[in-house]
Amino acid sequence: MRPPAAPTSARQAARRIRILRAASELGSREGLAGVQMHEVAKGAGVALGTLYRYFPSKSLLFLAVLEWHIEQFLGGPERGPERGAPPQWDADPVTEVAETLVALSGKLLGDRLLAAAVALSSFTEYASVVPTPIDIVDRALGQRLLCLLGDRPDARSRVRLLVYGWWGLFVAMLTEEISTEQGETDLRLTARLIAAR
Repeated sequence: MRPPAAPTSARQAARRIRILRAASELGSREGLAGVQMHEVAKGAGVALGTLYRYFPSKSLLFLAVLEWHIEQFLGGPERGPERGAPPQWDADPVTEVAETLVALSGKLLGDRLLAAAVALSSFTEYASVVPTPIDIVDRALGQRLLCLLGDRPDARSRVRLLVYGWWGLFVAMLTEEISTEQGETDLRLTARLIAAR
């Protein structure tokens, strides 16, 4: 499978956002299994071929939906100005890391069907014959955590551990393997153990 095409103009970036928004809305209503790519294309007002050019599979589409929601939460480049910035705790970096991960989990878990859709998509993509290679440190959440950790020789490794720890706890909360309260407690412990100097 070929990699997704990246938008090269403001018009293409806007088209990509329409696709992500349409997929988010459908995922919220239908869950991953109920979403059909032609419905996403119709909802975004694009041709089906255009949708597949940006997102060659449904799993890649919903991985992008996850990243888009994280970027919006963090105030990333594709965030609309009307949404404001995520809360700032003005605390030490370890607390900032912990509270960022807790708040992000709460935001994503607020829409359980969509959260399940992005989680299932990640499992599908990672289990594919040729998964799309990514470095999670270079993604929006990784960059935010890297900024909070500051200039350390092992910062990228710590960020990877934090993101993987967050993801495991997020999935455990989503599947109700652990309660949200326990997940938040564990996220704070994870941040203390990994992010502290």
